[in-house]
Amino acid sequence: MRPGVAFLFSVISGAISIFGGIPSRAIASERSLTDAQIAGQHVIFPFNGSTPPSWLVHRIRRGEAAGVLLFAGNGTSAVTVRRLTDRLQAISRPPAVDAPLLIMVDQEGGPVRRLDGPPALGAGRLAARPVLDSLRAGRSAGALLCRTGVNVNLAPVLDLSRPGSVIAAQGRSFGPSPRSVARRGLQFAVGQGEWGVLSVPKHFPGLGAASATTDDTPVTIGLSAATLRVSDEWPYRPLIRRGLPMIMVGTAIYSSLGSRPAALDAGIVQGELRERLGFRGVAISDALDTPALAPWGTHERVAAAATRAGIDLLLYAGPGAARSAVRGVRRAIGRNVVLHDRAAASVDRTLSMRRSMATAIVGPLPALSPRPLGRRGRPCSPG
Repeated sequence: MRPGVAFLFSVISGAISIFGGIPSRAIASERSLTDAQIAGQHVIFPFNGSTPPSWLVHRIRRGEAAGVLLFAGNGTSAVTVRRLTDRLQAISRPPAVDAPLLIMVDQEGGPVRRLDGPPALGAGRLAARPVLDSLRAGRSAGALLCRTGVNVNLAPVLDLSRPGSVIAAQGRSFGPSPRSVARRGLQFAVGQGEWGVLSVPKHFPGLGAASATTDDTPVTIGLSAATLRVSDEWPYRPLIRRGLPMIMVGTAIYSSLGSRPAALDAGIVQGELRERLGFRGVAISDALDTPALAPWGTHERVAAAATRAGIDLLLYAGPGAARSAVRGVRRAIGRNVVLHDRAAASVDRTLSMRRSMATAIVGPLPALSPRPLGRRGRPCSPG
């Protein structure tokens, strides 16, 4: 593969060695963090309005936030969002955690777009079009997000389209074929990577068999472990082989793999994702303040459980739940030395990725490489 061809997540070279095993010097550097910083660096915070609230500014200044999740209520125009993201990144942070904030959004395309603009087509419509159109959709999303200062897109969706699938009904699946889903999802990510935008494929180990959404209710998927591994998990393989830096773990229960929601189950996060598939990057949860997790206790308890399971970044849709999560993680790591060390290593993994984002060089894969949009080989530097 030619230089500049391996895409964004395979060229975060400074972080790849970290993913393979945290060097002792790196872990030692994170031991200088307080428990409050370790806990806060596990959480992605939402907030209301187009101006960072004082509580969030204070958290960032103290080094107690990994990033933010933006919704339409934070602004939908490129100008408004760019002004907001500039203000967020300009907030000073302690040297130990001085890395770009992760600024995330759901910009899948079609029916799921938090910002005004592309991609116009969602995965459901792209499934019926040439694979090259998925690359173009990723490029258009990446160009928009680059201009607005958003550096992470919680997309593409790698869930298969199955009979009765709510994801398919929403027009969010690239289709029923694992290989077709993988190819289109990969190209979408490549297109975003040309603009320095990180992709987060979701919802591992696969939500295609769900007839209801975990945003509304607890969901149990009864597929056999063999089916999940051969079909639903398969689309992640090509992206992991190329050094994918982040994957979102869902919140459904997979009865053949365990009795807990995926993001709270070490057998799925560590066993399936890391050990079986060889993923070395950052595992981020789907939103943990969903009704799907209500049976599993308070936000504090759920956050602690996700951290114990091996989730690196905890995602939330509500500010109050996110702040409760920090308390939950802090309490859990304060009671368990082993968990404390694992949590510190997790923060190091995430910080390594964030620090490498500014120097990543990206480019399209061969055979699907018409003229890129003009920033190939450079980090996203809008404006």
